[in-house]
Parts: sequence; C-alpha cells; structure tokens
Amino acid sequence: MTGGTRTAVLRAPQADRATALHAGAWWLWALGLAAAASRTTNPLLLALLVAVAGYVVAARRTDAPWARSYLTFLKLGLLVLAVRLVFAVLLGSPVPGTHVLLTLPEVPLPDWAQGVRLGGRVTAEGLLFALYDGMKLAALLACVGAANALANPARLLKSLPGALYEMGVAVVVAMTFAPNLVADVVRLRAARRLRGRADRGVRAVLQVALPVLEGALERSVALAAAMDARGYGRTARVPAAVRHTTTALTLGGLLGVCAGTYGLLAPQGAAYGLPVLLLGLVAALGGLWLGGRRAVRTRYRPDRWGVRAWLVSGSGVAVAAAMIWAGVREPAALHPPAVPLTVPVLPWWPAAAVLLGLLPAVVAPLPPERRRTDARNSGEHDAEHGEKHGGRESGAREFGAQQSGARSRKHGEHEGKPAR
Repeated sequence: MTGGTRTAVLRAPQADRATALHAGAWWLWALGLAAAASRTTNPLLLALLVAVAGYVVAARRTDAPWARSYLTFLKLGLLVLAVRLVFAVLLGSPVPGTHVLLTLPEVPLPDWAQGVRLGGRVTAEGLLFALYDGMKLAALLACVGAANALANPARLLKSLPGALYEMGVAVVVAMTFAPNLVADVVRLRAARRLRGRADRGVRAVLQVALPVLEGALERSVALAAAMDARGYGRTARVPAAVRHTTTALTLGGLLGVCAGTYGLLAPQGAAYGLPVLLLGLVAALGGLWLGGRRAVRTRYRPDRWGVRAWLVSGSGVAVAAAMIWAGVREPAALHPPAVPLTVPVLPWWPAAAVLLGLLPAVVAPLPPERRRTDARNSGEHDAEHGEKHGGRESGAREFGAQQSGARSRKHGEHEGKPAR
C-alpha cells in the first residue's frame, strides 16, 4: 500500500447529505466537555478544555453564519471573567487571605446589609479564587459556543421528536438570533470600511444598530409568514387520557432529568444522580413518544445517527465520565486550593482524558470548503515531493542538454571553416 493510499484511507469523508454528522452528536460532545468543565476549578484543565473545543471548531466548522459565533462566545467568556474579578475587588471575596495587594476605601453600609462590603482589603487569595471561578464560567461558555458553531440548527430541529417540534422551533429561532446578529454587524462594518467611514466608536455603533434592528425585524416577519404557510401549530385529536398521561410522564421525566443532572454536577450527589437521571430519561422519552401522536408532520430525509455520530458523542461522554471519576479519586488535583497560595499542577490522566475530546477533529466529516483546502494542500505537498525526488533526474537531463548543445555548436564551427 502506497503512502497516498494510506492517506486516503485515514482521511475523513466529505460532508454531504448522506454523510453529514448528526447535529445532536455535536451537542452531546459539547455538553460532555461542559460537564467536565463544571467538575473542576484547575485552570490548566479548564484551559485545556477550551483549547480542545477551539481546535475541533477550527478543524470542522463551515462558512455558515452560525459557525462564526464561537469567537463571540470566547469574548463573552473573557468578559465574564473580567466582571468576576472586578466584583471580587469591589465587593470582596468569601475566601480569607493574608497577602494584601491593595486596600480600597471602604464604604460603610447599614446593619441590614451585613455580610456585604464595598471596598476594603484586596487579597491575592481572593483574586485567585475569583479567577478560578471565572475561568470555569468562561469554559462553559466556550463549550456551548462550540456546539453553536458546529451544529446546524435547522438539522437539529428536524431531529426533534414531534412532541417538541413547536418548542424546538422557538429554541432554534432563539439560538440563531445571536449568530445572525453577529453576521449582520460584521457585514455592515465591512460595508462602512469600503465606503471610507469609521467602523469604531460610539457614533459608528449607533449608525450600525438601526440597520441591524431592521434586518432582525425583516427576518422575523419572513419567518412568521413561512411558519403560517407551513401550518405551524396544527395538532391531531387524541383522547383526554392520553393527553394527561403524556403531560405527567413528560413533566415528571424532565424534573427527574434536572434532579439527576444536578446530582451529577454537585460534589455529593453522584451516588443518586445517575439513577434519577436514567429514570427521568425513560419517563421523558415515554411522554415524548405519546406526545408525538399529536403532531401531524412528516420528515423528509431524516438525518441518520451513524458510527461517526456515536464516536463524536461518545468522546464527549467519555471526557465527562473521566472527570467525574477523577473528582472522586483525586479531588485535590481538580480543585487546587486558593488558601494557601499554591501553583496548580496538571494531573496527567485527567488531562489525557480531556484529549479524547479531540476525536471529532479526526472522525467527523470534513466540510466542503475544508475538503478543498486539504486537497489543495495535498497537491502542493505531492508537487513538492516530486520536485525533491525528481530534482536529480531533471538536473542530469539539463546537464545532458547543455553538453549536447555545446557539441553541436562545436561541430557547426568545424564544418564552417574553409578547407586548407
């Protein structure tokens, strides 16, 4: 087997209608990374989780409007981190510390505001605790942003059960609002730059805000017209007993899912969290199956959940499970103390488990744009390889041609001389 054949075997297929990855797989992968981020305050592990999510997004995102929202979520995470540090400076921190960095003027508060202070001492331990807490929130936002950038909202809506279709439409519209808003802002700023106008400052923001709002209203009107033309909200008639059973199973199952998820995320609730979560899932799925009888809609070419979708979603679940297990076995490594001040250490096997989240960058289908880029890079590599190995032969041919030309010129000069 040649090197080119091995490369073709290992290369991921091109994403099309038949091989496109299920949108739910991306969300399960991202939620697994988010669950892992919620189980630790180690800044090194949190930075590694953000790096893993960012690499997968860079390797598998498309040129769709929602694919550009990851950078916005990263900026939002940095903003949350900065706000958390500012609050720690102004309002203090619950963590006592001995290393005082600076002392701000303290504002006296009435007796009913005991426990809250404005100003006072700012310690290094309090800032470090706020930094760890803010990094956890920023990592959660980065994981959610990765799911928004990779999963197609329309395909995710197609995969929802019939009972959740109406609510799913509302959720998808809400999810696509921010990416479309970002795309409109980028487009309008680029248009202003092309016209020679300033695109920064308060005045530029105010002049861009009105067209962005107008575009959002136009999309809303067009969406409402499309939903009305497609019969949005129509339901079939079902017996009252089926409706009551569906409501009880769905609500009870969702409450069980929420309680089980909280148990898994809480430090002391891992024992009962998994059974409650499984029972809630079974009840919710039963309610959704019964509720699907009310939906009068069909699916055209439903997305398939293939082997690659199992691998992508399984990698995120594996990262979350490994981090939960590490929190039970080595809690000190996942939660470095702020008091006393210590340098956080990267635990090797939780870090190796986080690297499992890179599997989608290998097994997920390539977007069409990225496929063409890789083919072009592969062609350039093959050309460079051919030039490197064929340089000696071309040099020999060139040297032979020069020698032949010299002999021909010498022979012509000899024939051109007069005979003596």
